[in-house]
Order: sequence, then structure tokens, then C-alpha cells
Amino acid sequence: MTSLNGWSFHPFPPFPATIYPNTAFWNATNPSRNLTYQIQVSWPFTWSSSPNLTTNKTAITMYVLDGNAYGTTAAEAVKRHIPPSTSQPDRLVVSIGYPLTDAVYSLSQRAIDFSPPLPPTTTPQTPPSGADDFLDFIAGTLRPWVRKKVFPSVTFKRDALYGHSFGGLFVVYALIARPETFHTFLAASPSLWWNRGYILDEVSNRLGISNLADVGGEIPSVPTSNHSRPAVVISYGDLEQFPVRRRKETEAEFQARKRTIATRFNATMTVQCHDLFDRIKGSGKVREVLLKEYAGQDHNSVAASAIADGLDYFIDW
Repeated sequence: MTSLNGWSFHPFPPFPATIYPNTAFWNATNPSRNLTYQIQVSWPFTWSSSPNLTTNKTAITMYVLDGNAYGTTAAEAVKRHIPPSTSQPDRLVVSIGYPLTDAVYSLSQRAIDFSPPLPPTTTPQTPPSGADDFLDFIAGTLRPWVRKKVFPSVTFKRDALYGHSFGGLFVVYALIARPETFHTFLAASPSLWWNRGYILDEVSNRLGISNLADVGGEIPSVPTSNHSRPAVVISYGDLEQFPVRRRKETEAEFQARKRTIATRFNATMTVQCHDLFDRIKGSGKVREVLLKEYAGQDHNSVAASAIADGLDYFIDW
């Protein structure tokens, strides 16, 4: 067990290398706050199987939200990636999930962690916002623990943050709340519908210019020598807002599914992702912002595609 900032990291028993090569799990607990996260760390095949024995390496790190669902997907994508240059740093994946032994806690804490703060009112926010505390944990405890305790002899460079759906909403909030925290923000199918699109107005309020029309169609110039500004990738599937009839679906079934989608949270995914892209690009506060539509993909299938493409973008930058 290791500790940092009131958090204790309890290692899982090691898995056989034939099952999870160069991968380890911990439970991160904070008894005073009654919080527990499941942390998965994956490192290159070319490194020692014992992370603290790895020396003289340089690495970039991708932090993945909803680690129970996407941590292994991201780890496998990284390990299969072939960099265009041997001079590039090695890659790590650190995923943050929840203990699956308590589904009620996991779902409720996830909702708290990913919820941005709303303006103060007489009615308490439900669920309460834990986004700032969660960002504090990732940047102020988890990242230093990975660097100082797990890989003390590795030189660390850039970091990326990936989130899908409600996790994508958190990525957008992290961008506007603390843009200096990560070099690359990857928001896949972000839940921009949350609280009637409140986060879109917050993007404008915090980053500045709300859309391209406000600057006469011109993008404010960004000094090319300033590498402190983050990059952003926004992605979504075209079927999220505009479904097509499936091969074995009757017309009645298709119309019923369309009506369901029209009342669901992703009913305006395409429109809102374009809106988010315009607001971020128009602000001139980022190094680059990309908008990627995945043809033939829905809300669920986008997650893995966005991980693979987002990794390529982050690694090859």
C-alpha cells in the first residue's frame, strides 16, 4: 500500500502476465471522504513487468474516465499503436473507474464526479457537483502518485484526458475550468444536453468569444510558439441524432425508435457538438480544436473509435 494526500492505494493481487501483461490495479480510498476509485495502470511491453523497476524512460500519459468500461480498450489501443518515429516517448494509460462490488455507490458517485457546478441557488444542486473535487483528485493526487510512487524513475511529458458521454461533459468542464491541466482534451459524445445546454454557455463565458460570427468569421490568431494552450478533439456518431432503419427493423419499429431517440439525451448531439466546436474555436484559447463525425456509429460504438483516434492524435502530436 502507498499513500498520498490522504488517499491510500491498495494494490490488487497481480494477474498472470498472459492475462494482463504490464497492467496493474489499485483501489484508491479516502476514508475521511468515504470515496473509493478503481485505478488501472498499463505500461509498454518493452518496460519491466514491475513498474517501479523501470528506469531511463520517457512517457506521455492518457487518463481515461469510466475505466471499468474503457480502460482495457485504451490500454490495448496504446500497446498496438506503432509510432511514426522512434524518438517519440513511450505511452501509459491510467484509467479511473469505480468498485463494481457496489453498483449503487458507483453510479451515484459517477454522477457526482462528472457534474459541473451550477450557479448558486436556493435549491441545492441534485446530484451535488463533485467535478472540481474529482479534478483535484486526478491532477493533484492520482497524477503525482503515478509519477512519484508507481514510476519514480520515468520522465513524464504530456498528458491527455478522455471521457465519453457524461464523462465527455466532464472533459469539457475540465477544459474551461483548468485548461492548463492537460495538453489534450478528448470529449466523445459529450452530454451537452445536461441542464438544458448550460455547459455551452459556460464555454462562452469562460473562454470568451461565443462563436465565429462574433469575430467576423475570422479566427483570432494564436502565437505558434505558445505550446501551453491545449488541444481539443470533439467526436460523435451521426446515428446519435439521425438514426437509420436497421436491416431487420420494421417501419413501425424504426419510427418508434426514432421517437425514443427524439426524447433522449442524445437527440441534439450533432447540433450541439458543432455548437461546442464553434465556441471553442472562436475563443482562440486553444492550440487546435477538431470535430470528428463517425459515420454509421451510435452513442455506444463511438466510444472505442474515439479512443483509438484520440490516441493517434495525442501520441503523434
